[in-house]
Amino acid sequence: MFGFLREKIKSAVTAIKNAVVKQKEEEVKEEIQEVETKIEEGEVQEERKESLIEKIKKKLTTFTLSEADFERVFWELEKVLLENNVAVSTIEKIHKDLRKKLVGQSIKRGELEQEIKKTLKRTLEEILLEPFDLIERIKKESKDGPYVIVFFGINGSGKTTTIAKVAHMLQKHKISCILAAGDTFRAASIEQLSEHANKLGIEIVKNKYGSDPAAVAFDAIAHAKARNIKAVLIDTAGRMHSNVNLMEEMKKICKVAKPNMRIFIGEAITGNDAVEQAREFDSKAGIDAIILTKADVDEKGGASISIGQVTGKPILYLGMGQNMDDLEPFKKERIIKSVGL
Repeated sequence: MFGFLREKIKSAVTAIKNAVVKQKEEEVKEEIQEVETKIEEGEVQEERKESLIEKIKKKLTTFTLSEADFERVFWELEKVLLENNVAVSTIEKIHKDLRKKLVGQSIKRGELEQEIKKTLKRTLEEILLEPFDLIERIKKESKDGPYVIVFFGINGSGKTTTIAKVAHMLQKHKISCILAAGDTFRAASIEQLSEHANKLGIEIVKNKYGSDPAAVAFDAIAHAKARNIKAVLIDTAGRMHSNVNLMEEMKKICKVAKPNMRIFIGEAITGNDAVEQAREFDSKAGIDAIILTKADVDEKGGASISIGQVTGKPILYLGMGQNMDDLEPFKKERIIKSVGL
């Protein structure tokens, strides 16, 4: 996971260090030449030559980066982050933190690369939001009625399969649940969710295609209340955030279902597209948390790094494969380690 980004960050940090060292070496060389010239012209006594040159050479062991120095070398890292789909606002946060740590500070030559990595790590620790424990939240808040979760996202994001994975996870924690086939638009969506429900041995509430998805959600919640089922997982039709009618339908489902949790499902491999989709869904329908699918084949990592910082909503889980157990809790320590920090 994130192998491409990991190697690119490593290369960029090394390139920054080398650029700074080369620049400082050139500056020192120029200063030494100036001393030599002044000696020849009689402006500096010969006996002072060695002490002056030694003083100049010390600049090679300890650097003080100027604002101009920093802006020149940061571009190497900025290019890497942009190429790997890291959001601009996230890059700006990294830029701000690195500038604060490096500009005007005395840094030993051998520690420059490490200082950059340490600052990047601290910034990622701030950017990556700590997820809440969904299992504990369901257990706590389902005592007086079912805990209702609505899932939404665009077409093809792996939403239906992810819902089945969440249901399987709840089963493992002894939490009863029911599925609501609220995607009454996409062909075969009801059959797909029904197949998952049958394999898991979970009840499903469904209606015919073209029926009102809000009514399906309402019926599922009523059934859960009657059977003392602890959680209701509501599937919805994939929709682009630009589709006004479908977004209004989304709002209607939420108005009827009054969900405890609204989870956006996006594909990690789509990078900035997933970030922008999450932002738009949040502004138009409101989201509480995020699940990113296909994280196991995401070599760039931009969405995983940026989406929480941009939306202010945590990633709960990462989809790591097609099997029902391939849903892993989001751990920011793993993300940081995956990018080589």
